[in-house]
Amino acid sequence: MKRTIFGVAAALALAASAPCAQAQSFINVLTGGTSGVYYPLGVAIGKIYGDKIPNVKTQVQATKASVENLILLQQGRGELAFTLGDSLKAAWDGEEEAGFKTKLDKLRTIGAIYPNYIQIVATADSGIKTLADLKGKSLSVGAPKSGTELNSRAILSAAGMSYKDLGKVEYLPFAESVDLMKNRQLNATLQSAGLGVASLKDLSTSSPITVVSVPKETVDKIGPPFVSAIIPANTYTGQDKDVPTAAVINYLVTSSAVSDDLAYQMTKLVYESLPELANAHAAGKEIKLETAANGSPVPLHPGAIRYYKEKGLIK
Repeated sequence: MKRTIFGVAAALALAASAPCAQAQSFINVLTGGTSGVYYPLGVAIGKIYGDKIPNVKTQVQATKASVENLILLQQGRGELAFTLGDSLKAAWDGEEEAGFKTKLDKLRTIGAIYPNYIQIVATADSGIKTLADLKGKSLSVGAPKSGTELNSRAILSAAGMSYKDLGKVEYLPFAESVDLMKNRQLNATLQSAGLGVASLKDLSTSSPITVVSVPKETVDKIGPPFVSAIIPANTYTGQDKDVPTAAVINYLVTSSAVSDDLAYQMTKLVYESLPELANAHAAGKEIKLETAANGSPVPLHPGAIRYYKEKGLIK
């Protein structure tokens, strides 16, 4: 009996002596729709974290993207999120029109990643070739209050239009928008995503399309964080010329509730696993360590700052 009691006591003492070694962290990666770019990159990041951070369990959650992701972070329901830069700024400022009832003060940036390109694609038989041609036509502007939908409002406004000028407005995620276009129930879709987004690749291989340009003068009217960019020729089947458009930087964001050590590991593993991210999606090829610490509208997480100081990106 004494030996048994001693054995139990010793086991309890051993467990109590090393709680940190056994503690398990949880990382919920907040992404976007499964047909976008956030999701495959999020799956890749979740696998990297699960494989390389000891005692960490990961989950990848499909969401309505930027706005929802930031709200979930503020509520403590995620540890890493993808977001557009303009949505991030709106969240930090508490812009109610963008979907944020109060300032989201717990947001902390991990780093800048790739640019989102505003990709307006119409069915060839719709006759839409310019932004002005969208008047009176049906357009899917993205899920309600999503980063894409906020981008849609900005682009149309800069072109002198609003939703009232459209024949019909659909608030749909990427894949659902494409399904309607295939069935000739929708003229065009605006998708804010990395180049080569799966939904538009699918559409372009199944029916003739027109990629609509966003002229530089329109982009200049919006201003930062929007910049002029090019959708290179042959990004999509049937697109044989470069198409001018707008772009806005994406960010990986976490919460102030995430520990400095975990945020450091999360940051380090993203920017030291770029080949894996490039394999997960073509947009991953545009993620650069050199620009990771640049331009965030909210503070960098102290754990991220530690990594960037090690790399000489921050003094």
